[in-house]
Amino acid sequence: MSESIHLRGVRKQFSGNTVLKDIDLDIAAGSVTVILGPSGSGKSTLLRCINHLEKLDGGTIHVGETLIGYMRKGHTLHELPEKRVAAQRQRIGMVFQQFNLFPHRTVLQNIVDAPLRILGQKRSDVQARAMALLEQVGLAHRADAWPRELSGGQQQRVAIARALAMQPQVLLFDEPTSALDPELVGEVLQVMKQLAHSGITMVVVTHEIGFAREVADNIVFMDQGKIVEQGDARSLLDDPQHPRFREFLASVL
Repeated sequence: MSESIHLRGVRKQFSGNTVLKDIDLDIAAGSVTVILGPSGSGKSTLLRCINHLEKLDGGTIHVGETLIGYMRKGHTLHELPEKRVAAQRQRIGMVFQQFNLFPHRTVLQNIVDAPLRILGQKRSDVQARAMALLEQVGLAHRADAWPRELSGGQQQRVAIARALAMQPQVLLFDEPTSALDPELVGEVLQVMKQLAHSGITMVVVTHEIGFAREVADNIVFMDQGKIVEQGDARSLLDDPQHPRFREFLASVL
């Protein structure tokens, strides 16, 4: 099951510098949204706010009906204890630029760890699902390998399988191919394309315009902490309305 995402008036500051400026955004359940923009535009910060890796300085974020990171008492928001935030994050998978695999655990152990420890599921069920996920990302034959024995592309595909093992309703990707050698990018994008047809809600920060054109339902273009333009992916990429978005596309295509 997938969930919708709703941001209202989201603001975030670092050291007095406002990096997100009153962001309003609705993402439909089961859709694929690609966030584009120059470096420093707030894309990754926005993503990290959705699963409360960054605390908000204003506004609210809902995943489905759930207010993320806070509880409302009257007109005031109070931050949730870390344990309850962690429980919310179980529904929101995230794949980072760096693969963050545990180096002292095999590929299979990396994937089964969280469902066993956090969800308390049966080992036999978790291992069967982990092997099915490795099959899905084309790495069932590397289940007993150590992360150091894998290429960057293979490690990132394991990281995607690990995120899926928690059966999230939303999956966030923070520039998942930016740390890869160019020849390894395609294998990760191929897995993401398959996922895009699975019905899970995906939000992807990337510079891969070809991926956005082929897979995205919606494009969000950010600049200087604001959403400058958003809408149907193919329409926007073929005919961007805002001069800043046209300028950006001209620089990356």
